[in-house]
Amino acid sequence: MATMSKNPEPVLASAAADEASPPSQRDDRRSYDRFDVEWSVDCVADDTFLFASITNISAMGIFVKTTEPKRVGTRLTLTFEPPGYEPFKLDGTVAWINPVRSNGDNPNPGMGVRFVNLRPEDRERLVEVIRTIAYVRDPS
Repeated sequence: MATMSKNPEPVLASAAADEASPPSQRDDRRSYDRFDVEWSVDCVADDTFLFASITNISAMGIFVKTTEPKRVGTRLTLTFEPPGYEPFKLDGTVAWINPVRSNGDNPNPGMGVRFVNLRPEDRERLVEVIRTIAYVRDPS
């Protein structure tokens, strides 16, 4: 099930993560609509494999819900398959994390991953998926 988030950012960000980002990155994030989804994703770093879920997506990146987020700057290969579409295998970089907190006050741990080195054909397919989600969710 997917719905459009009211805040047009590519990835869900906590206030602390948003404040830690340079203003230019905060502004860039807000220039892309993000959409809530529930898709499985395989994240592969140099020496680790993480099976997790995507909880929102935009043309610039995804939010991966996980209790084991990778460090900011970690390069990942992401493999996911939106329903009704061919699978994607894209590269990304961890842009920020929302870590698990020991006091349990964080209901949405994970990491914001920004797509990098997108080939034009992958960008076009990704935009097509996002436009489809937007069209299906449009209340008018």
